[in-house]
Amino acid sequence: MAAAANDSVADEKAPAGRYEEMDQDGGSSTTAKSQLSGLLWHGGSAYDAWFSCASNQVAQVLLTLPYSFSQLGMMSGIMFQLFYGLMGSWTAYLISMLYLEYRTRKEREKKADFRNHVIQWFEVLDGLLGRHWRNVGLAFNCTFLLFGSVIQLIACASNIYYINDRLDKRTWTYIFGACCATTVFIPSFHNYRIWSFLGLVMTTYTAWYLAVASLLHGQVDGVKHSGPTKLVLYFTGATNILYTFGGHAVTVEVMHAMWRPQKFKAIYLMATVYVLTLTLPSAASVYWAFGDELLTRSNALSLLPRTPFRDAAVILMLIHQVITFGFACTPLYFVWEKLIGLHDCRSLCKRAAARLPVVVPIWFLAIVFPFFGPINSAVGSLLVSFTVYIIPALAHMVTYRSAPARENAVEQPPRFAGRWTGTYVINTFVVVWVLVVGFGFGGWASMTNFIHQINSFGLFTKCYQCPVPAPPTMPLPSSGGAPAASWPFPGGLGNFTMLPPAPAPAPSPAAHFFRHHRHHHSHGL
Repeated sequence: MAAAANDSVADEKAPAGRYEEMDQDGGSSTTAKSQLSGLLWHGGSAYDAWFSCASNQVAQVLLTLPYSFSQLGMMSGIMFQLFYGLMGSWTAYLISMLYLEYRTRKEREKKADFRNHVIQWFEVLDGLLGRHWRNVGLAFNCTFLLFGSVIQLIACASNIYYINDRLDKRTWTYIFGACCATTVFIPSFHNYRIWSFLGLVMTTYTAWYLAVASLLHGQVDGVKHSGPTKLVLYFTGATNILYTFGGHAVTVEVMHAMWRPQKFKAIYLMATVYVLTLTLPSAASVYWAFGDELLTRSNALSLLPRTPFRDAAVILMLIHQVITFGFACTPLYFVWEKLIGLHDCRSLCKRAAARLPVVVPIWFLAIVFPFFGPINSAVGSLLVSFTVYIIPALAHMVTYRSAPARENAVEQPPRFAGRWTGTYVINTFVVVWVLVVGFGFGGWASMTNFIHQINSFGLFTKCYQCPVPAPPTMPLPSSGGAPAASWPFPGGLGNFTMLPPAPAPAPSPAAHFFRHHRHHHSHGL
């Protein structure tokens, strides 16, 4: 029975089972235009899913992992990447199994037509476990994706500042908010084929640029590698890595865009293996070169000298972050469309216009909390921990708690995991570990650090961690009697009567402000 159920999903042949959401071709045309569209636009293969998973998993967080290494130390940073990479791949596998179970049950009923409907995680929970699970899953998933989009927008402003500082980061956030809003025109993950490929190429270049440039730069004078020094920093760094490998909140949507979703089982693991070849060398090299300087520089690009290669890395990351913004925001577009009743509308323009209100709160929150780096850890501990680790593990255990459910499961657990007994042991470990270490200690540490950023810089800060310009100084006249060219009194001092010296004034509030402002910026994490 399980094999037959699996075959019901496997029978989706391309093009008969091809996902057709917002398909504008109007048939199976074989013109050059339709072939080009199929090559660049209509993706549904296992390769497309791999590019989507890998591209979405390692965007701006690549630039903050050296910051996490400075908090954790080299050895802990490497071990946490390997550990959370494996744990993330396991829970992505659980999500894929629950999706196949839900879809197969619906197809058995012969009442579901998914050609113009995107299955989402909260619908899987609703169909398998009921409305209470649906509500909890919907709340966590949407909140996480909302702040995931916020983080991409913050990263855009942070990166562009390093090649053009004539505008402050808040102004750049306004500009890139408008750029990211163009993702409303991408119908679904089915249409991210070329963008996923380009995004991964861009991130690969940036990762190896960080590694090679750091090694060629060498260690700075007096470099120190003192991490870990404080528990709050240690768990803050750990939760940023938890966030790094928690990009599978869009697993269901990516699977639904596939022609054969049952092939997804090992795709996320293979994507994670490739991602580790980018994150480990880059983070370790930057930390080796700059050490504790990273504790006050959450963006690794800020420490490397400006060169054409660094500018290229910044520009490529900017493009990729806009793409990743679309990845994080597209599930939110779907939820909003279903709420207002436009999800099955086939007009691209109508749906794009209806999606625009989703971008507004993201834009606003990116301006309120522009704390690039610390916000990753806060989102990781409070939202990622439940969204993609705890809830999938619990849902899998509850779904298959009865013997008949296990016997009739669409997919039996792998032998290397110990079948059902081993699966329950692994799931229990995931829930306990993430609840205690990720949400408990990680939540305490990341929120302590996040509140410190608010106290140091304030909400709506104009330019987070930007260099503070020195206060202007008044030029003095030359010693030869003639005034300097910039002296503000034309004709020199001969036209003025010299008065006796006045008592020294008290320090001005402005001088006190600049000293206080520099103190905060020099100690910001």
